[in-house]
Amino acid sequence: MKYIKDYKEGDRISEIYLCKHKQSAVTKNGKAYDSIVLQDRTGTIDGKIWDPNSAGIGEFGSLDYIEVLGEVTSIQGALQVTIKRVRLCHEGEYDPSDYLPVSEKNIDEMYAELLTFIDSIENEYLKELLNGFFRKDESFASMFRQSSAAKTVHHGFVGGLLEHTLGVTKLCEYYSKTYPILNRDLLLTAAMCHDIGKTREISRFPENDYTDEGQLLGHIVMGSEMVGEKARDIQGFPKGLEGELKHCILSHHGEYEFGSPKKPALAEAVALNFADNTDAKLQTFTEILKGAKGNDWLGYNRLFESNVRKTRMK
Repeated sequence: MKYIKDYKEGDRISEIYLCKHKQSAVTKNGKAYDSIVLQDRTGTIDGKIWDPNSAGIGEFGSLDYIEVLGEVTSIQGALQVTIKRVRLCHEGEYDPSDYLPVSEKNIDEMYAELLTFIDSIENEYLKELLNGFFRKDESFASMFRQSSAAKTVHHGFVGGLLEHTLGVTKLCEYYSKTYPILNRDLLLTAAMCHDIGKTREISRFPENDYTDEGQLLGHIVMGSEMVGEKARDIQGFPKGLEGELKHCILSHHGEYEFGSPKKPALAEAVALNFADNTDAKLQTFTEILKGAKGNDWLGYNRLFESNVRKTRMK
């Protein structure tokens, strides 16, 4: 199988893809056509069916697996596929893992490492809360392992939420060893729980899209609510500790304009905000550089508000 990331202008293709999205449209001249997005584990590419009523175009919809015959063209510098034939594929003709972006790191190993951090927590209430999510709640654990950390931007792949959470937890572990003012148990618990709301905010692959609840509330509020629900099930869970943990979650984006309903008021909340921001931005830069060839400038990036490029020093 030739992956989308390896396509070049002029390539003729005959492959099976996941149809991520399909939309019917009309040209300026009033001619109907279909615009679709094809996906495999390496990325996506736009496709156009200029004659959707021709005999070679079978019936299919969004999230179907389809066999496509076409040619790779370039429109204003962006590759797209001009599609001549489409056939709806059936289960057994494809391996779904070939069509979903997946973490390059081993999911089982990452999850085991996260559990070792839970085992190191000394506060009995925080440890019970963490075990309640990551060990006892099988439905949550399954969703957490498979979820992405975002629809786009950073860690937008299967296992992305786990990879990001582990990265943030490791940074917070470093902070706790470097700055004695930090309460390690609170900070690491907040790190492991800071994005748990994303298991409800974003649907699983292949959809990987915002749920209704996610659109209305967002993962920050949802995560705080999930922590409150779990804390209420633990007899004697201190209200003050629950409030501090919720505050860290609610403020972890750091600013109102970035979606946090509160700004950090605790040292642990400040540390969590820095760790989350660091891991998200460096992963974003990593993903930008993956597709880069050479050390040329890559253009303006909205997240960094700057033109960016790869380091030239060896």
